[in-house]
Amino acid sequence: MAVDSGPVTAGQVSFLLGVIPVIVAWIYSEWLEYKKSSSHSKVHSDNNLVELESETIKEDERTVLMEGGLTKSLSAKLHSPSIKTNLIRFVMMDDSFLLENRQLLRAMAEFGGILFYFYLCDRTNFFADSTKSYNRDLFLFLYVLLIITSAMTSFKKHNDKSGFSGKSILYLNRHQTEEWKGYMQVLFLMYHYFAATEMYNAIRVFIAAYVWMTGFGNFSYYYIRKDFSVARFAQMMWRLNFFVAFCCIVLNNDYMLYYICPMHTLFTLMVYGALGIGHTYNEKRSVMALKIFMCFFVVILIWEIPGVFEVLWSPLTFLLGYSDPAKPDLPRLHEWHFRSGLDRYIWIIGMIFAYFHPNVEKWLEKLEEAESKRRRAIKTFIVTLSVIAGYSWYAYIYTLDKVSYNKLHPYTSWIPITVYICLRNFSQQLRNFSLTLFAWLGKITLETYISQFHIWLRSNVPNGQPKWLLCFIPDYPMLNFMLTTAVYVLISYRLFELTNTLKSAFIPTRDDRKLFNNFVAGASISVCLYFTSFILLQVLQ
Repeated sequence: MAVDSGPVTAGQVSFLLGVIPVIVAWIYSEWLEYKKSSSHSKVHSDNNLVELESETIKEDERTVLMEGGLTKSLSAKLHSPSIKTNLIRFVMMDDSFLLENRQLLRAMAEFGGILFYFYLCDRTNFFADSTKSYNRDLFLFLYVLLIITSAMTSFKKHNDKSGFSGKSILYLNRHQTEEWKGYMQVLFLMYHYFAATEMYNAIRVFIAAYVWMTGFGNFSYYYIRKDFSVARFAQMMWRLNFFVAFCCIVLNNDYMLYYICPMHTLFTLMVYGALGIGHTYNEKRSVMALKIFMCFFVVILIWEIPGVFEVLWSPLTFLLGYSDPAKPDLPRLHEWHFRSGLDRYIWIIGMIFAYFHPNVEKWLEKLEEAESKRRRAIKTFIVTLSVIAGYSWYAYIYTLDKVSYNKLHPYTSWIPITVYICLRNFSQQLRNFSLTLFAWLGKITLETYISQFHIWLRSNVPNGQPKWLLCFIPDYPMLNFMLTTAVYVLISYRLFELTNTLKSAFIPTRDDRKLFNNFVAGASISVCLYFTSFILLQVLQ
């Protein structure tokens, strides 16, 4: 299909104006490092290797400092210049500054290069595209093959101790939830790649499970750690929105094209607000019950009462609006209403599960210590009840057509999620193991979700849905699937690493003043670049 990249935007030009100096500075810093290393190797003899090693360690320490990884004692030893001073040294291409920040410049340059690759794949004719095709036998074969391979190569038993009981109960442990995300993400991506429309209802459940984990994970963190700091909040927002913001700028897409990101951002903010307001009283059961009731009340008010949603969100249409080129007549907020409304309750169910997590762990501990006959009877009852509930949901709800299912989904998605949790955790043996390959994939779900639009699939137009496949090897669909998938997963993992590296560099954990200064500097630089780009485009036109 012909590519329509759309007109060049001020955001795209500002990105180029910002990233090109960074790439140049990084290349120059690498040359300085090479020159420095060559000089050391010529001057020093074998007897001075210890001195050279000491110098290298100091250089490594400076590098780690710029990425936020030094201990407090070492940070105190090194003077931290102001942002203004650093900017001046960067513009002047100061040798010592570039050497000190070489690793950071490398990360920024690599991030910029990956975004250029995104544009090359999805907004140019440099690579071809191909059509999607679905074969149920092939679809299931690939997924089951991956599970078998993972079970044979990455099966791992865990003995982590519970923070509540001090024993290895492992109910809904981190390994298990990451593995769960991996299972779902693979099917979610394959659903898009092969256009497996018959899997639609299952995908709705998977997305609900992701939102459930947003409620569960954020509630667990804030309730236990009681960390409502600005730094923690900024880190969460960075994790959810840093990468997607640049995709929107470089590829000229609306934020809502990547609807998972605004959804998770919204429900993260709602959990943060629910626990953060009056957080000193969170230990009281009556207060927590009131907070959960108010969460339900707010959701009912916004999504169930006609007209309230539009009034509330219309001021944010510029951010949450979406114009699908294939459906130009739909209201701008239609996509946001539809997507957020499907999973409007499930994040609260996740909060409830997190609140009662310690109680369930204690109950499971007593169950595992109970007399064997009684233990088997209780577990048999749990499994039987779960299977009956799961089958009933499947027979009467899951098998409905797409439109009918969507009407019931907000009120019933908790059923398959609860059934899965019961079946996955009824036995200590099941709780003890995980498949680390799927757990690894579960860690990079955000990156694989966003990247699929541009370097695995193709939309070929701003705001377009990815209806085509990226094609490296024409006429060989399975070889092409293998190659594009390998590149896609590798880049997604690098984006995960780069996002965390840049987060550590720009989001300090214990210095709110520095965080504020970084925010002001970043916003100022962005505004200057944007207006410069806007004026430049006006002049050229």
